[in-house]
Amino acid sequence: MAGLATTFGSGAMTNSNNDLLGANCIFSIGSNTTETHPVIGFNIKKATRSGAKLIIANPRHIELVRYADIWLQHTPGSDVALLMAMMKIILKEGLHDNSFIMQRCENFKPFKQSLDDFDLTTAETITGVPLGQIVEAARMYAQNGPSAILYAMGITQHSHGTDNVIAIANLAMLTGNIGKPGSGVNPLRGQNNVQGACDMGSLPNVCSGYQKISEPSIKQKFNVAWGINLPTEEGLSITEMIDSILQGRIKALYLIGENPILSDPDAGHVRKALSTIEFFVAQDIFINESVELAHVVLPGTSFAEKDGTFTNTERRVQRVRKAIDPIGYSRPDWLITCQIAQRMGAKGFDFEQPSQIMDEIAKVTPSYGGISYKRLDKGGLQWPCPDLKHPGTSILHTQQFTRGKGRFMPLRYKPPAELPDKDYPMMLTTGRNLFQFHTGTMSRKVAGLNSFKGEEEVEIHPKDAERLFLNNGDKVKVISRRGEITARIKISEASSPGVIFMTFHFAESPTNILTNPALDPISKIPELKVCSVKISKI
Repeated sequence: MAGLATTFGSGAMTNSNNDLLGANCIFSIGSNTTETHPVIGFNIKKATRSGAKLIIANPRHIELVRYADIWLQHTPGSDVALLMAMMKIILKEGLHDNSFIMQRCENFKPFKQSLDDFDLTTAETITGVPLGQIVEAARMYAQNGPSAILYAMGITQHSHGTDNVIAIANLAMLTGNIGKPGSGVNPLRGQNNVQGACDMGSLPNVCSGYQKISEPSIKQKFNVAWGINLPTEEGLSITEMIDSILQGRIKALYLIGENPILSDPDAGHVRKALSTIEFFVAQDIFINESVELAHVVLPGTSFAEKDGTFTNTERRVQRVRKAIDPIGYSRPDWLITCQIAQRMGAKGFDFEQPSQIMDEIAKVTPSYGGISYKRLDKGGLQWPCPDLKHPGTSILHTQQFTRGKGRFMPLRYKPPAELPDKDYPMMLTTGRNLFQFHTGTMSRKVAGLNSFKGEEEVEIHPKDAERLFLNNGDKVKVISRRGEITARIKISEASSPGVIFMTFHFAESPTNILTNPALDPISKIPELKVCSVKISKI
């Protein structure tokens, strides 16, 4: 997230997973942690048993609400209003860490003025949370330090997701909850090596280690290392690529380990693009809904069939060791990529084993400079690890921020790009389920998991079900401005009246046909978490 990068460098956990056990207060917002990150969810429960306070901000009644001291059930998309209200209360009551602000931060005055103009009564209206609860949560977070913040895609997948992250960073700096054990700003990654993929430059504007390609010195560094002339303009996000395919600007696509027909917003739009592109190559371990449309399919290998590394959500780089030989004609992803590059005449892809790739990573990536397979054989290392004698970094920003001083950013609340109206009177928010993983490419092949959760459900409040004459198990159409899907009703008080919840695991009910591709202007992440829908009984 670009806003967070201004202060905290990359969008990575500032603290470690086990560091949560030393927190006196944990504030989880936009994360269903026990279902999507069970290991971290276990540590949260363990911390509460040791006396830590727990604040949950989530539109749904998730499992962790049972352990929480306070549950803020805010309206989907109202996170900035909630966080700004908490910060205004902290300032009004003098609960901020003035010493930390003066020594470690800048731009505090404009930030404070932006809160002066923010009305707490308005915040109550926007969020749907009683002001008394917001006051209680603000005091609990500010007065029980060290306090840690956890967040996930319930924060980032909005048309104003960058603002959400900036608000979280502002709150942590305001209370001095950065750079010390038990504190921090901790984004939880959505899959097992998302952190590693981002670290290696799988973003449209950076090389490995978040080195911006727009900076001449960075471009020159990689030009020399690779013997090529890199472009300086930024690339496209996934959502922008799909639009560019339909506009005729992209003629070919190479898709590795993704299933955008189920995972991306406005999925009908995605299917049309992948069906019409001139040349589509897909590389994966199984056939999925997107791979079915490819002109060429390259069989990759699973984690058990290759050597390599994963970098997890706490920045820990860990070895993966081959347990079995690749099955059939499959090959490790790195080898497929190198062999394609060699056949296209590219130089520098003559690696014989993945340890050589890690050596190159270390040469050009300062945060990975001290990481090698030899060191990883003794256990994982957390970046930044700049040299071979460095032990790795458990806590970021202990002395100063990446940019020097942390910069407070004034904010104002922006509503979601699409809100309920007379034509589409209900709000859909999406998430995941404990028993299925992402688009189900792997997990839906497991009979035991399918027995727990084998089809999509529309989670709806009893009041809405009564109004629409719906019973548990009824089949319905859920319709948005982009398309419609069918699924069965599950009546539940987990969400508020007017809000329905669905997952995106099931190809038979592809929820992301409904969702809105509106992008955050900075991060280019789409608004998967909020869109307007209507329901009709079949």
